[in-house]
Amino acid sequence: MFYKLLDNGNLVLHDKNNKGDRMLWQSFDYPTDTLLPGMKLGLNLKSSFNWSLTSWKSRDDPSTGDFVLSIGGRDSPECFLRNGSRVILRTGPWNGRTWNGIPVMSTDIFHYSFINNPDEVSLSYNSDNASSVFSRIYVDNMGIFHKLTWVEKSHRWNDFYAAPGDTCDHYGECGAFGSCKSNNAQICSCLPGFEPKSVRDWYLKDGSQGCVRKRELLCGKGDGFLKLANMKLPDTSIARVDMSLGIKDCEIKCRNSCSCSGYSSAYVDGSGCIAWFGELIDIREFTEGGQDLFVRVDAIEFENSMKHNSKGSLTKKKLVLLCVLIVGGLLIFISAFYYLFKRAKRKGLAHKGRLQKRLFDLPSSETEEESKVKFELPIFDLHSIMAATDNFSLANKLGSGGFGSVYKGKLFDGREIAVKRLSKNSGQGVIEFKNEVVLIAKLQHRNLVQILGCCVEEEEKMLVYEYMPRKSLNFLLFDRIGSTSLEWRMRHNIILGIARGVLYLHEDSRLRIVHRDLKASNILLDASMNPKISDFGMARIFGGDQTHGSTNRVVGTFGYMSPEYAMDGLFSVKSDVFSFGVLLLEIISGKKNTGFYSEDPSKNLIKHAWELWRKSRPLELVDGAMGTSFPKQEVVKFIQVGILCVQENANDRPMMSSVVFMLSNETTIPTPEQPAFILTRNYRHPNSSTTGTSSLNEMSNSIVQGR
Repeated sequence: MFYKLLDNGNLVLHDKNNKGDRMLWQSFDYPTDTLLPGMKLGLNLKSSFNWSLTSWKSRDDPSTGDFVLSIGGRDSPECFLRNGSRVILRTGPWNGRTWNGIPVMSTDIFHYSFINNPDEVSLSYNSDNASSVFSRIYVDNMGIFHKLTWVEKSHRWNDFYAAPGDTCDHYGECGAFGSCKSNNAQICSCLPGFEPKSVRDWYLKDGSQGCVRKRELLCGKGDGFLKLANMKLPDTSIARVDMSLGIKDCEIKCRNSCSCSGYSSAYVDGSGCIAWFGELIDIREFTEGGQDLFVRVDAIEFENSMKHNSKGSLTKKKLVLLCVLIVGGLLIFISAFYYLFKRAKRKGLAHKGRLQKRLFDLPSSETEEESKVKFELPIFDLHSIMAATDNFSLANKLGSGGFGSVYKGKLFDGREIAVKRLSKNSGQGVIEFKNEVVLIAKLQHRNLVQILGCCVEEEEKMLVYEYMPRKSLNFLLFDRIGSTSLEWRMRHNIILGIARGVLYLHEDSRLRIVHRDLKASNILLDASMNPKISDFGMARIFGGDQTHGSTNRVVGTFGYMSPEYAMDGLFSVKSDVFSFGVLLLEIISGKKNTGFYSEDPSKNLIKHAWELWRKSRPLELVDGAMGTSFPKQEVVKFIQVGILCVQENANDRPMMSSVVFMLSNETTIPTPEQPAFILTRNYRHPNSSTTGTSSLNEMSNSIVQGR
């Protein structure tokens, strides 16, 4: 007998005798947390031998962990990720090419081989280019399974996919007869003919109880099947599979059984039949990929759907005639428009030039580096803004501050906007206005609010932003009712989004920028609850190797300012890190840093967090509105990072690149030193224009917010 280590990493034990060379044992039959090309994941049906992946206990402890990835089911096998007996994730059944619930597999350069016969059910994969591309599938100690590829040319591992990757990957997120769509504001929706079982929980974005039928089914009396496209198919545990049937016969089979709730083809080529009997669980809708799912609905729902489809159809002859008329009209319109456009363009260019000159004639406090920034922002004319806001009607007013008011508007192309309008008779804010116009036009990031243009005409000075329907973070976070909608995963995503936005400002944008006024009211939320940093009126640009600056005009908001900035006017990227740390602790606790103890303002949130940390009781900081269903280890890590960010010495605070890395990865985190909680509400720097809890940029409390 002898061992041999093969090129693919498989350690094989051979027995060589007069009958030949026979393999007795191979390491590939005993995977731990990793699946390599050539290894199998699945089940030997004859010996009941299970090829599964089991996570490590921790990154540094290879003993058996809590999470297991295995293939289950006989008729329509699926891959399940479990923590003990609890299913965390389900891949969906094999559709002939990929797992139905992981469409990205279809773009993989590796070839997947799926075996389903009386001897075994298994999945393996290989590459035609194994000499230059290496890969592994593994389950980490946090309960996430990854597909990694190592490309020799780039000398690094690339995360091809990871799951759970979003909320909809979690098993049964929207309950029975509920469908999940991750890019919707309300991620859970009921299937046609169904309604939420608990309206209250549904409103609070808890779809775990699922949906129930609006009306009772009367089998064979007008009920029918509606097609849902691009779906992750439901859990097949209660399904029956017949690979000899096509989709038409599958429909007949399902229609003839009153207990059949839906059906689909087994493979994407239309072959095979899967019919579900009972509740449809763990469904999600993809933008691309997935399969058609046919769901049984009652007679009224089916009839309404058919009427809706018939109303929207035109006969082919009518459609051709309509197209001819439209094309003819367009040709006439385009000819006339081209003539008028050429004439108006000459006038418009001259007008825009005058408006830009007016903008740069405004007072400025630009540094040398800021003065080099080229103006690239679109110019809106006054009449367009007046039309969009209904002449700045009171009904469209969103809020007001020290520099003027904010109005909601709607452009002629249908886009909703928010207009920040400076007061005509106020000298305040002109410097900040120009600073924001010139600066934010250069910035493009998904976690920064987008400025669409500006208007400097007659006596008006206005900024035009994208409209944020979810208002600012503080509107939800510090509201007793609103905070209940902010479960941990949502707060987690908001914290990471803000961190990535600040990192972009500090290191990844074309300019190095210090925001100087990061706070909850300057974090706006779009329809999908993605955070966007706003209000760049106080921001400063750093050039070259510059890392810090100073000012005699301290601006910002009490409670978010770092001590070196509040006391000495010194600011740097570490000033923003301090403000971010305060924000992080506020998001976790649901409490404001200032006025945390009404009887003693000096006992702020930072001091409270530090005391709990020193007593090894950090989880007492967590907002009660989150309940208890959150990953405690992850929350403790976030609290530790928050305390690191608010350390008193600026040099002790991490850079934002380190902050993002610590929040996003399992890594060793430094022990924090004492944070800066020495400032009280009574402190005021001799040269500071900041008093009380107000900000010099009061407008940020209402800018670009929904109502």
